[in-house]
Formats: sequence, structure tokens, C-alpha cells
Amino acid sequence: MAGIKEFYHKECIPLLMKEFGYSNLMQVPKITKIVLNMGLGEAVQNPKMVEGAVRELTDMAGQKAVVTKAKKSIAGFKLREGMPIGCRVTLRNDMMYDFLAKLVHIALPRVRDFRGISPKSFDGRGNFALGIKEQIIFPEIDYDKIDKIKGLNIVIGTSANTNEEGLFLLKTMGMPFRK
Repeated sequence: MAGIKEFYHKECIPLLMKEFGYSNLMQVPKITKIVLNMGLGEAVQNPKMVEGAVRELTDMAGQKAVVTKAKKSIAGFKLREGMPIGCRVTLRNDMMYDFLAKLVHIALPRVRDFRGISPKSFDGRGNFALGIKEQIIFPEIDYDKIDKIKGLNIVIGTSANTNEEGLFLLKTMGMPFRK
């Protein structure tokens, strides 16, 4: 699926240079990384849940997921410092482009009643965050082997300086934003 990387270099860069008037190729914003994060609050009662989440996130991303641990103890949540409470994966280069193509062309169209992604989830510096409620929209997840429906956060980090640049970059890369 190196097609999306070639598409960026052949189609998106000239469009971005024309739209924002960049004089240098190095000024053009690009996607730098994609971070997938799965927070598991229920892992406090059921530690085996983390193993399943790591396996699912590894299957989705194609790269080994890392277990995240609690930094502080919180008595109200029955949480102690160092307990596993989630997992995450940071994708860069070819793995990142492969995941982006899979997300845009396969996973997002499988969401029920999908009308597009809200363009309001930018952070002011061109990075985009997206929440997914069900991990079963990804084709690698076997519905019979999951123990519980879990959601995940996807953060797409760009080198854009403003939200407008980041939005235009992701739109030209094929991200289905709402009108």
C-alpha cells in the first residue's frame, strides 16, 4: 500500500504549494506520525484485558503495542502506581502510510451511519485527534475472538503550523471530513 505515499508526493505536494504559496518543498506540511492509544479503565479489575487489547492493537497497526502503566495511585479508582491501564503504538514512515490507507479506505466506511469526520478535532498546531468507539471496524480483528468491544484514540501528527494547513493536508490525502 505504498500508493498513498506516492499519491502524497505526486498529487498533494503540488496542491499544498499552490494553495498556501510555499516557495520551498521543505515548507510543505506532511504527516509525521500516527499514535494509536487504547485506554482500559476496566483493566484494574481484570488484568487479562490488557493482553487482549495489546494483541488487537498489534494486529491493527502491524507493529507491537506497548503497555502503558499508571503514573499515580488514585484511591477512588482502586488504582496503584505501576498498574497496567492501557496500550499504545506509534507508527512512522511506511507503517504509518499503510495504516492511514487502511483507516481511510477500509475501516471508516465500515462505521455504522458514517457521515464523515468532524473537522473540529484539531489542536491548533495542525495535529488531528479521532476517537473510534468499536475496534471491530478494522478487518484484522476477528469478531469471535474479542472479549469486549473497546474504543481507541487515533492522533495524526503533522508538521503543519495551523489547523487550516492540517485540514487541507488530510483532505487531500483522502480523509472523509464532514461538509
